[in-house]
Amino acid sequence: MFTTMKNAFKVKDIRKKIMFTLFVLVVYRLGAFITVPGINAAALQEVASTGLASIMNTFSGGGLSNYSLFAMGVSPYITAQIVVQLLQMDIVPKFVEWSKQGEVGRRKLNQATRWLTIVLGFIQSIGITAGFNALSTLKLVNNPGLKTYLMIGLILTAGTMLATWMGDMITERGLGNGVSMLIFAGIIAQMPTGISEMWNDQISGASGSELWMGIGFIALVAVALLVIVTFVTWVQQAERRLPIQYTRRTTAAPESSYLPLKINVAGVIPVIFAGSFVSTPQTILMAFQQNHGDDRWYQIMTNIFNMQTTSGTSLYILLIVLFTFFYAFVQVNPEKLAENLQKQGSYIPGVWPGKATQSFVSSLLMRLSTVGALFLGVISLIPLLASNIWNLSQSIGLGGTSLLIIVQIALDVIRQLNGLMMKREYIGFIRE
Repeated sequence: MFTTMKNAFKVKDIRKKIMFTLFVLVVYRLGAFITVPGINAAALQEVASTGLASIMNTFSGGGLSNYSLFAMGVSPYITAQIVVQLLQMDIVPKFVEWSKQGEVGRRKLNQATRWLTIVLGFIQSIGITAGFNALSTLKLVNNPGLKTYLMIGLILTAGTMLATWMGDMITERGLGNGVSMLIFAGIIAQMPTGISEMWNDQISGASGSELWMGIGFIALVAVALLVIVTFVTWVQQAERRLPIQYTRRTTAAPESSYLPLKINVAGVIPVIFAGSFVSTPQTILMAFQQNHGDDRWYQIMTNIFNMQTTSGTSLYILLIVLFTFFYAFVQVNPEKLAENLQKQGSYIPGVWPGKATQSFVSSLLMRLSTVGALFLGVISLIPLLASNIWNLSQSIGLGGTSLLIIVQIALDVIRQLNGLMMKREYIGFIRE
């Protein structure tokens, strides 16, 4: 990895991409410290201790604990993406039609996603502000009122759209997927805080046997971290190579090749989707805290969507599993794959072209997604269970999720750098 980065900095075009990405990430991190007007700074620490804040801080890089311009992060955009992709499953005919129109249809779907992001961002920002204001003993909002809430909602929504635009700029001119890179930067920025919290919980003020127990616990966590990173890297790199053969009609094509399918086809997207999906109902429920906090239905719903409870953890893992299967078929559409293979005059050995190929690929994706879902579920579940059993910080409980995101995005960036350098080598060879 370090060799790849060193070689990449020697190439001017790639160096520009790296520097542009770093510049955007620095701007994004600076925005995470600009507190929204009308917010009581003294109440921020109390807000940061809630379960919802821990989830959203994971994806906004601590932006919510500062109640900053980027407090919402890109969570509304991710939720909007989920909704739009679900609506393409023969639910909204117009969306289904756009999904089959290639680049033009993709632009229309992106536009619909952005409009939905504005709506969701505005609703979520007002809901979170009203909810946290009701929860905190020190009022979060200095002058609660319709005008103040609308102003805060507009500012936070504008921050979300600005962050989404930054992500698009990274995707277009920088390295990696822009939205994922913003989440990656936020998680990395939160790591020192998480380490400090663990140190204070286990070491600070301890003496004698308690001190050694704390040191032993931190050492155990460090070893577990190395094991998980190694395992995650190994699984994320693993792939199933599907053999492909070409007919004699395609003289320009090789006689045989293969189609690489990741063991975890969906990547880390299901984990991000599940986190955003859990935080949305929590946001809505917070708006009812003041008037319905003692109602039975409110307590049940709060328990279900709280990741510090058994039911909340179970729902989170279930969503990861379901999104893994869903997004695998979004990434690799068996129908389109079978159609493209047939157009190219290629086939899978032992499988008839057309419907038979579609059924074969669908069955293979189901098997791969089963392994991928178990992998993502276990890696996300273990830290949450440890956090709930030993009453650790919620940020530590989300450590499995953070590790998955960090490793996946780092691998994607290294893979893109290798591709860019290989492309440059081929261009140089052709010129010679």
